[in-house]
Amino acid sequence: MKLIIAKSAGFCFGVKRAMDMARLTARKYPHSLYTLGPLIHNPQAVEHLEGLGIKVKERVEDISGGTVILRSHGVSLKDLEKAKKRGLKIIDATCPIVKKAHFFAKFLRRSGYALLIVGDADHPEVEAIRSYLDSEVEVVERPEALKRLGPWKKLGIIAQTTQSFELFKGVVAASLSRAKEVRVFNTICHATTIRQKEAVEIAKKVECMIVTGGYNSGNTQRLAGICRQIQPQTHHIEIAQELEQKWLRKKEKIGLTAGASTPSWIINEVEREIRRLKGQKT
Repeated sequence: MKLIIAKSAGFCFGVKRAMDMARLTARKYPHSLYTLGPLIHNPQAVEHLEGLGIKVKERVEDISGGTVILRSHGVSLKDLEKAKKRGLKIIDATCPIVKKAHFFAKFLRRSGYALLIVGDADHPEVEAIRSYLDSEVEVVERPEALKRLGPWKKLGIIAQTTQSFELFKGVVAASLSRAKEVRVFNTICHATTIRQKEAVEIAKKVECMIVTGGYNSGNTQRLAGICRQIQPQTHHIEIAQELEQKWLRKKEKIGLTAGASTPSWIINEVEREIRRLKGQKT
């Protein structure tokens, strides 16, 4: 059995930075320490942080005092203002690449462009970006959605940082017939693009593809979807115990990748379990 493991699998820069900041904060401020929503979209990593004394709170109103860590996806303007009014110590772990998307969104609106965000309207990152802007913002997940929008004189387009590049290109192409002027900033994280391209190449070579990461992780879901288009025998799991031997039966080439918020220890556990199920020594 040949197991091909993606070199790009696991924590991206922004997630690693957020986790490192959280661990450092736990050492400096060990009491009354919280994150506003999960720091990253991985339940096992969140559980690890809880073991360090970092509790998850979904609302600012539930935090009476202490230190709050802003998650890697960013937080809404309203929540940020509430945290400041409550006198909470704020540790901003927002990914710098997400902040760049905020910058371009504000720049486009100030310049008089209607704004289109390619992404998931319910994702925390997109919700946060929209909260800093006025009402002339639309969010789409597919090029077909543009048929019901516009037309525009001036249209600006950015992307959720973990979006599919191919999907982003499709929306941009579709926008050209709906607007007189289109200005585009590619805000997709470079690491996301590399991860997706590598997953595609691996999926072409294997008989079974395993994608590891939180079920609540949008980038992991997209990774699994991209792989499944190429290799139907693609399985999205969260932990090694979810692997099923029947998936691997008679498969001699197996691929393994993971989302940007998947800890290395989980990837290693999945690798060991694949080898164990295939009768290989680890």
